[in-house]
Amino acid sequence: MDTLKTILLTGAAGTVGRFLRDELRDRYAIRLSDIKPVELLYDNETFIEADLTDLDAITKATEGVDGIIHLGGYPVEGSWEAILDANIIGCRNLYEAARLNDAKRVVFASSNHTMGFYRRDQTIDDNMTARPDSRYGVSKVFGEAMGALYADKYRLGVMAIRIGFVYIRPIDVRRLSIWISPRDLAQLVSIGLEHPDLGYRVVYGMSDNARAWWDNSSALDLGYKPQDRAEDYAEEVLRTQSADTGDPLADAHQGGVFVSSEKGGGEPLMETT
Repeated sequence: MDTLKTILLTGAAGTVGRFLRDELRDRYAIRLSDIKPVELLYDNETFIEADLTDLDAITKATEGVDGIIHLGGYPVEGSWEAILDANIIGCRNLYEAARLNDAKRVVFASSNHTMGFYRRDQTIDDNMTARPDSRYGVSKVFGEAMGALYADKYRLGVMAIRIGFVYIRPIDVRRLSIWISPRDLAQLVSIGLEHPDLGYRVVYGMSDNARAWWDNSSALDLGYKPQDRAEDYAEEVLRTQSADTGDPLADAHQGGVFVSSEKGGGEPLMETT
């Protein structure tokens, strides 16, 4: 049996981190990292505590890894100070640590909120100008730009996944358009870690969604074949949930409540971690 690739997973204690651990733990040797401990470790898992704002700690965490899944950061709209520390300084440190330790790949958890001020009656792809809906969204645009820089200048392979909503099922009308199942996200992540001709790519993190606002050709071109469909849950969602949330600005735009929120975003579950 070939030696498993060693992958660093930042933000491992979060919701998305837990989903990916379940999906990927038999495929890679996973080094978990977070600012809070992960106490229950599975086979092929180790843990190292590290704060993204501490370059030395992140550099140590990335020693000897083949690739990095970067989920860590501030997961919702917040103050500029909170976003700056976790999502901008921390993101810069992660890319720099990857370069210093000669990691080959970074899969960056970007967000649909990089494009949240596009209207829901528009179909967008990965080549359109970013229109972030929040300070959080701006930080994810920054992370994508850093990925492009490190791919072009230092030959780091980078996939930025604009994640929609990761959960076992879509839970409301908006999520019927942006949902991605844990196993579909894991498939995209593995493509980002293993595709031989990656370079730099931006893809959308969504399953096979009939109501999608996104053209995900870039992911399909890399071999992504989503296994799950939001439409399988549409009848139940539409029977129990209204498309009218009482916030006309949010309901008109792809970013939902992030376009009008100054803090938090009001998401029942984090869309990225």
